[in-house]
Amino acid sequence: MHRTTRIKITELNPHLMCALCGGYFIDATTIVECLHSFCKMCIVRYLETSKYCPICDVQVHKTKPLLNIRSDKTLQDIVYKLVPGLFKNEMKRRRDFYAEHPSVDAANGSNEDRGEVADEDKRIITDDEIISLSIEFFDPMTYYSKHNMNPPPPPQQIIDKRYLQCPAAMTVMHLRKFLRSKMDIPCTFQIEVMYEDEPLKDYYTLMDIAYIYTWRRNGPLPLKYRVRPSCKKMKLIQPPEGLNSANRSEMESDSGSDKANSPAGVPSTSSSLPSPGTPVQSPHPHFPHISSAVNGTTANPSPNRQPPFCNKARKASLNGSSASSG
Repeated sequence: MHRTTRIKITELNPHLMCALCGGYFIDATTIVECLHSFCKMCIVRYLETSKYCPICDVQVHKTKPLLNIRSDKTLQDIVYKLVPGLFKNEMKRRRDFYAEHPSVDAANGSNEDRGEVADEDKRIITDDEIISLSIEFFDPMTYYSKHNMNPPPPPQQIIDKRYLQCPAAMTVMHLRKFLRSKMDIPCTFQIEVMYEDEPLKDYYTLMDIAYIYTWRRNGPLPLKYRVRPSCKKMKLIQPPEGLNSANRSEMESDSGSDKANSPAGVPSTSSSLPSPGTPVQSPHPHFPHISSAVNGTTANPSPNRQPPFCNKARKASLNGSSASSG
């Protein structure tokens, strides 16, 4: 399952808000020289008394600063899509304004300027909006003809198209569950919802699909689906515990035989070490040729013994190699 990262709108506010009024962009307008954006009404009023950018203080124009500002439709669409209810409230506010001031001439403005936007011209979709969609079985004949490929034999059944009305916030996963329960598709089969010939992600909402594939509201949102066997997950086979214990004991026996044959078990023949006949008892029972105490001094020192060579022989025998002093 794909994990989506949700970003709070407050994290994007610095990029969506006007520095002059402190609100979200309305009719976003950008200065050509520095690319800083403001509300159209805010920046026009500001440039009546100043010729410099309110943020970076760059000169917009020497004499006519209004010539170096441009309407930013893309930024305004982003603001409308990210801020819930902003587009709807703004259109209502404009309609109320012109209803209260009938003397104001708005004939030269667009439908959006007057707040009168038809359904076909709406670019903004809200979460609670009802979207009409059509769902039908994916016909491979259309795909093969589109890509100039040899199609398979035609199906015997006539493919029916169904029409639904769903909230814009409904995801593809919900639609898949609806299709599975409606058509009694067993869990051994996988359902894929598609737009044309492209499979859709489970976390896509109908609003996401409409934005990604530029649905123009000139008809129901065309969706398709196909059913195919689900892939079986491979399970890791663990060996039984008895086999593990047998292997472990075998490895321990092999390691014990290796230790027995290693040079560490052979006593050293160095002249500085005590002979096997000496009565001195070593504090290391596994290494009888080492007779040093805890502090590094011998328990029964010999006049022929040299401490440096004893320490060297002890280290060599501890590391598992034979000690030999030149």
